[in-house]
Order: sequence, then structure tokens, then C-alpha cells
Amino acid sequence: MPLAWLLLLALSACAPTDPNPPAPGFNKADSDLKAVSIADEVMHAMGGRRAWDETRCISWNFFGRRTLLWDKQTGMCRIEWLNRPLKIIVNTDTGIGKVLLDSVEQTHPDSLAKYLDMGKKVWINDSYWLVMPFKLKDDGMTLKYAGGGETEQKMPADVLELTFSGVGVTPDNRYNVWVDKKSRLVTQWAYYEKSADEQPKIINPWSDYQRYGKILLAGSRGERGVMTPIQVLDTVPAGIFEKW
Repeated sequence: MPLAWLLLLALSACAPTDPNPPAPGFNKADSDLKAVSIADEVMHAMGGRRAWDETRCISWNFFGRRTLLWDKQTGMCRIEWLNRPLKIIVNTDTGIGKVLLDSVEQTHPDSLAKYLDMGKKVWINDSYWLVMPFKLKDDGMTLKYAGGGETEQKMPADVLELTFSGVGVTPDNRYNVWVDKKSRLVTQWAYYEKSADEQPKIINPWSDYQRYGKILLAGSRGERGVMTPIQVLDTVPAGIFEKW
């Protein structure tokens, strides 16, 4: 083999790898380098990409409305409503699953499809409220640096603007995310129903960070409520995604 090729291979072997690589559909071309760098700092502060990738199952209570158990490695999610007799088990990748309504398993194709679609949309919404900081470089995401600012609690932060293309249930949403200057944790977000809206529909703090497994998660959204109890699990009871 020519010497030049040997040198090239040696340099390639020594080249550093990205510790937080973006998803294939991340809009790197239109994202700010500063915003991307801050997203990487957030991932590191939350426990790191390896810890996130190795996290198996997460369970949480979505503001007292329902409980979710999500196996992020298989895509399976079990959702149980606390104020209505409805349970849904759905694979968030394939949309396949089962539904129990009023203690009756749904078998009619129309009813089954309706509730499985509901379950997947609920998972998209509820999981984003919990794990958004880990998803800053996901498919369809564009990150912009919106400058420095303060949270409503007067804490200095860097502000990221998140916009989406062709992903999620409502891709025209926009979020502003405040990243604490010192901890590099997300401490607040603002939700805009339309990307062109001047005023946000909601603003919530992200607080009460605790370590669950190898990662940090914030359980409180201020006046909105809490998503506790939260658990990160390596295993779950056998059949939890197959039977009621």
C-alpha cells in the first residue's frame, strides 16, 4: 500500500468522533454552529449521549392525567389514563398495538386504528415534555441561537430557537429554550403554536432536576404541574407490553 494511503488511514483512525452525532435528518446546513454547540453542552450536562442511548425504559406521570411506560429501545409504550377507562399499548415506530376501552379490548379496525393513532400522538407530546433536552439534534430540527436572555426567575441563559420540518404531529410549532449559563441545563421553554407567532402560547420553567439511572430529568413545569413519579428502568415485568 502506498505511503500516502497509510498516512491517511492513520490520520482517520486518530480523528475524533462526534460524541453527540445528529440524527440523519437534522438540518445542520441551516442551524447555527453556536446553537449546535450549546445543544451538545446540554446533552453532556444531562448525563451524556452514551447514557441517553443506553437508557432502556422510562416511566412517568403526565400531570396527573395518565401514566406512560416507554421502552425507548424497542419503541413500545404503555399508556394508562387516570380519569377514564382507557389503556393503550402501541409500538411508536410501527403504530401496531392493542387498546382496552371500558374493560373491552377493541377489535374493530376503525376503533383500533383511531385509538392507536391517539396513543402515538400522546406519546409524541408527553415524551417531548419530559425528554426534549435530549432531542435537540433530532430529525427535522433546525437550531438557531436567539441570543442571551433571562428566565422569568431572572436567571441568565442562552436562548435557542427550535423549528421543525416534516416531523411530529404539529411541525409548524416553534420553541424557545433557555439554557442556564452555568449548569447548561434547560431551565425554561416557550411554546409558539405557529412558527411566525410573536407571542408564545405557554411559558414554563424546567426545574427539580434529579438523576434517574444515568441521566438527569426535570420533573416540574412550575404552575403547570409535575410529571413525577419518574423512573428509569433496565427491565420491566414480563408481558407488560403484551397483556393488561
